[in-house]
Amino acid sequence: MIDTSPVLTMLERYQCRNNDERRQALKEIVQEIALIALDRAGFFTKAAFYGGTALRIFHGLDRYSEDLDFSLLQPDPSFAFGAYLKPVKDELGAYGLEMEVEQKQKTTITAVQSAFIKGGTLINLMKISSIKPPVSGVPENELLKIKLEVDTDPPDGAGYEVKYRLSPTPYSTRLYDLPSLFAGKIHALLCRNWKQRVKGRDFYDYLWYLSRNIPVNLSHLESRLVQSGHWTAGKLLDQPTLLRLLDERFSAVDWAQAKADILPYIKNPRVLELWSGDFFTAVTVEHLALGT
Repeated sequence: MIDTSPVLTMLERYQCRNNDERRQALKEIVQEIALIALDRAGFFTKAAFYGGTALRIFHGLDRYSEDLDFSLLQPDPSFAFGAYLKPVKDELGAYGLEMEVEQKQKTTITAVQSAFIKGGTLINLMKISSIKPPVSGVPENELLKIKLEVDTDPPDGAGYEVKYRLSPTPYSTRLYDLPSLFAGKIHALLCRNWKQRVKGRDFYDYLWYLSRNIPVNLSHLESRLVQSGHWTAGKLLDQPTLLRLLDERFSAVDWAQAKADILPYIKNPRVLELWSGDFFTAVTVEHLALGT
């Protein structure tokens, strides 16, 4: 019989009050077990973890996050992400979770390889939960889904660090350092396509970096902008220019949409009351610091 007590201990740590919080907690538990599997498979000798979930797990970002984003340390168009997916499925199974892990088959060739972890929300909560009576109010066919992506053509200039976790078992992860994570967030904030909705999570995370006086890795930001076609190679990117680009972006935001996007991921909606173009521009001018 599989011992699910380590996962139950992780779930109890969240002190969930309702099913929405249980869903998010289950998702984060799956994310961490996936990281354990990738560490054991040697993935982090070739790649680094970045994005909102990296910030959530290793730096205490106070919002939920969905996906697992990775970047190779060096460009490698022949990299086979699929080789690391069976270890992820096996590790989840070892913790008593019923999950499928499948690579996404793309119709067009890009530098980003994707995979999904999928499993029933209700069955997995019931497997690990000691809630009495059993979990109710979660549809039987509800699917938990986590996307994993790895960039096989990483932009230059990122810095890295290795972080350690003790629960549910000791493991390590290589991830972008905070200035490089901040550069990635500013790139997303400036360049993300808003055709369908404004991603308020970008702005929430942006304030997290500002409030902690994290300097942005400017050279890495410039490399990202050049690679995505939003900046010309060799053209100077300095603080006044970056402030102008950010101000223009803040002025174009539908702030009602931005707030609606972030609400499901936070517990205190009052932190959004000041959100406006003027607010973001003012705090940026006062707090944005540049690294090398």
